[in-house]
Amino acid sequence: MKANIHPENYRTVLFYDSSAETGWLIRSCAPTNQTRQWQDGKEYPVFYVDTSSASHPAYTGKQREHSKEGRASQFNQRYGSMMNALKK
Repeated sequence: MKANIHPENYRTVLFYDSSAETGWLIRSCAPTNQTRQWQDGKEYPVFYVDTSSASHPAYTGKQREHSKEGRASQFNQRYGSMMNALKK
């Protein structure tokens, strides 16, 4: 990584979702004065989050899949036969 491009407080921070009792370690500048012991036995600065993918009721874990074709092509595939029938 390039030297001297990050702020001085750039460090490993524990982001913790207390409602789901889960967390993850990320390098961040998140402002916090609290610390918490993590599963590896080390203490990290902790930043509490209100909602994460672990506690959000609508999170499915999957992203929407998008077709590689454009909207006009999708429209023509769906309604093309009707349009051709109307032209006759």
